[in-house]
Amino acid sequence: MTTSKATLDNISTRDKEPFWQNQNVQAVGLFILSLALFLGFWEIGARMNWFAKGMPTASKTLQELWWWSTHPFFDNGPNDLGIGWNLLISLRRVAIGYTLASIIAVPLGILIGISPIAYKAFNPYVQLLKPVSPLAWLPLGLYIFRDSEITGIFIILISSIWPTLTNTAFGVANVSPEYLDVSRTLGASRLRTIFKIIIPAALPNIVSGLRISMGISWLVIVAAEMLLGTGLGYFIWNEWNNLYIPNILVAIFIIGLVGLILDSIFAALEKFVEFGRRS
Repeated sequence: MTTSKATLDNISTRDKEPFWQNQNVQAVGLFILSLALFLGFWEIGARMNWFAKGMPTASKTLQELWWWSTHPFFDNGPNDLGIGWNLLISLRRVAIGYTLASIIAVPLGILIGISPIAYKAFNPYVQLLKPVSPLAWLPLGLYIFRDSEITGIFIILISSIWPTLTNTAFGVANVSPEYLDVSRTLGASRLRTIFKIIIPAALPNIVSGLRISMGISWLVIVAAEMLLGTGLGYFIWNEWNNLYIPNILVAIFIIGLVGLILDSIFAALEKFVEFGRRS
């Protein structure tokens, strides 16, 4: 089989396309341009008093961000911790609450997905508790546990359990009947079918649920910590009491950045198990 000279010329032309025509390069350029325009508008607007009185400039906020980033772990007492310590405290609470929620949600979701009886029995609990605001649990948690640390973990658990549970149940319930027929034909036990057929086939849905739950966990902890005494949420509340807006903006940026990193990790994991959705 031979390749025509015209085809080779076309391939060569594509290979020599200017780098700025690459979509990734264009996306990065557009991001940088939009960021520069946003920061410029923010800087000018703050200096010209276009916004609320006392709104910090972009340059002042970036200075504070640099300072907190280069001094993250100082400790001058419980109410004066570096933002690195507050971040670690928040991540610790999220890790514990999220892990406990996953340990409960995945097995329960599998049970609900494979058993119509379990679905009818537990679905009312899910539909009743899932819409409840996470902050509605805060006073109840403080009353029951009398401990802010346990209360924060409890709020994460009760808030993040539902996406994993419902996605797991949906994935298990929608496993291809052909897979189950083959398993029965080969004489596989119920337990072996669950671990070798059902869970691998439902894994993309399970990971999607875990990803959503992680996002909710990170969202909830910041709000809950405003009343818990430590963590990023308390850092924001404390800076609000000090009426120092630049540090609030710094904390918001760090919260968003950490949330982006956590979501990217689960997005990579979701892509890794995507085989379950391929035809």
